[in-house]
Amino acid sequence: MNISIRRPAWLALLVASACALVFAAGASAHARVSPAVSLSKQLQLYSLAVPTEKEGLKTTKIVFTVPAGFGIDSFVPVSGWKQQVQSTGSGDSAVVQKVTWTGGNVPTGEDSLFQFLAQPSKAGTYTFQVQQTYSDGSIVDWSGPESSAAPAPTIEAKSSLGGGGTSTLTIIALVLGVVGILLGGIALFSRSGGSGRAIA
Repeated sequence: MNISIRRPAWLALLVASACALVFAAGASAHARVSPAVSLSKQLQLYSLAVPTEKEGLKTTKIVFTVPAGFGIDSFVPVSGWKQQVQSTGSGDSAVVQKVTWTGGNVPTGEDSLFQFLAQPSKAGTYTFQVQQTYSDGSIVDWSGPESSAAPAPTIEAKSSLGGGGTSTLTIIALVLGVVGILLGGIALFSRSGGSGRAIA
């Protein structure tokens, strides 16, 4: 499936990725969807990262529940995981409601990482639910409030990410965004054993 993203969308993606890096720097190890701030009504690349925190165990299953209005278009294949998508409708009208990844083997101290192209339908806060299963059968539900031990991942979709001119802050944000995208690509490349894969 070929997806064409116009230049303004790419610029927005870079700025949003930079915002995600800034927010992530001060965040603790929680399940998270990034970028934390993005544009509504724009197709963008998002990442879901779920940490394996229990000592001596591995993450073997992730169930990702998608909020209404957050339209997932396609997924980046992940080596070592099997993906099952639950959706309503069919073809171009299909709406992804839940995604289950199984067969993983992610050890303590590492993140399970999944990426997808998606588009928030309008500005606002989107709250996701993540259920994480460990190799001993224990389950962590990332669905609580922000102050809880297992908060639900959230993102903020905005109708605009800034004004007219190109400021120094914008340039720095673009550079940071490029770095973030490159690091994400390197992580995917190393996990897949160096085999190039396209978005399904």
